[in-house]
Amino acid sequence: MIKKIVFLTGTRADFGKLKSLIEITRKDSFFEVHIFVTGMHMLKEYGYTLIEVEKCGYSNIHTFVNHTHETTMDLSLAKTIQGFSELINKIKPDLIVVHGDRIEAMAGAIVGALNNITVAHIEGGEVSGTIDELIRHSVSKMSHTHFVSNQQAKNRLIQMGELPESIFVIGSPDVDLMLSENLPDIKKVKSYYDIEFEDYGIAMFHPVTTEFDSMDTYAAEFVDALLESDQKFVVIYPNNDLGSASILNAYQRLLGDSRFKIFPSIRFEYFLTLLKNAKLMVGNSSAGIREAPYYGIPVVNIGTRQQNRAMHADIINCGYSSAEIREAIEKCKGLSFEKEDLFGEGKSDILFLESLKSADFWEVDRQKRFIDLSIG
Repeated sequence: MIKKIVFLTGTRADFGKLKSLIEITRKDSFFEVHIFVTGMHMLKEYGYTLIEVEKCGYSNIHTFVNHTHETTMDLSLAKTIQGFSELINKIKPDLIVVHGDRIEAMAGAIVGALNNITVAHIEGGEVSGTIDELIRHSVSKMSHTHFVSNQQAKNRLIQMGELPESIFVIGSPDVDLMLSENLPDIKKVKSYYDIEFEDYGIAMFHPVTTEFDSMDTYAAEFVDALLESDQKFVVIYPNNDLGSASILNAYQRLLGDSRFKIFPSIRFEYFLTLLKNAKLMVGNSSAGIREAPYYGIPVVNIGTRQQNRAMHADIINCGYSSAEIREAIEKCKGLSFEKEDLFGEGKSDILFLESLKSADFWEVDRQKRFIDLSIG
């Protein structure tokens, strides 16, 4: 019997994480795959990345505009629940797949749990700073099965009371694409995005929602450091969380400076090629924690957003002041990182498919049972 799966994607980043899983399941006759596209994908100011999903040639793409305003993430969540619920009641899937720590993932998990549909959460059990931490763990508790990046993440979910047999260690799915031999070459990427730099760094700075009152200052200091550096940078827009307006306003100061190329979004495979060939990465994106170490790229990680994540030992952590950021950038010159594998070997898609093809997976009890840890 064919199983219907709905993958929910709200950002360029989570689509990059889900893409290999979508690809391998849609090619298998055992599954009918649907994709619910919402969130930043639908915003023109962030590149309208729905186009990138459509370019993949998928059938059964369902779109929904959920955005209200950066200051009303709760209303965007409510709107997403309503839109996704309407789709779920129409197509009646057997499985909902969500990723990470965004409000779209939370909406998907809530709809699945309340409609008695199995929910699979990708990359739960991780730790970080800001509101992401709260959302990620909440999504895990609303989900029935878990596909995690490493044993450490599995242990955390068990500590949270999740059943060990519901947790599958598959690595991080974006590594499947990172290690692919089919990535575009750097010449093609530079031509496509009109990047003339020979050497460059990548700058990605996201809002820290729990430190919203300081975001104007943080963004100004970040831009000061970039301007005062002698490096050229490919700068990519932040996500649209609370505080993003502060960063976008600060980026206005980079316009017209030939040392900077600024993009609302970059196709994930093209981004990986740019990252692979960069001299460094600076900001507070998870790409600096997860993807960059696979390529041995020096990383400057700013502030608290990635606090407590599993990190490459050589990542340079610094505060928010322009002086600290500039000093950290200087340390990256001529620095070579040891490549490190913390999130799998690029076989997440195969392990994911094997799990879904097992009869045991579909028999996971949707009635959640809490497992108490023995104390003392």
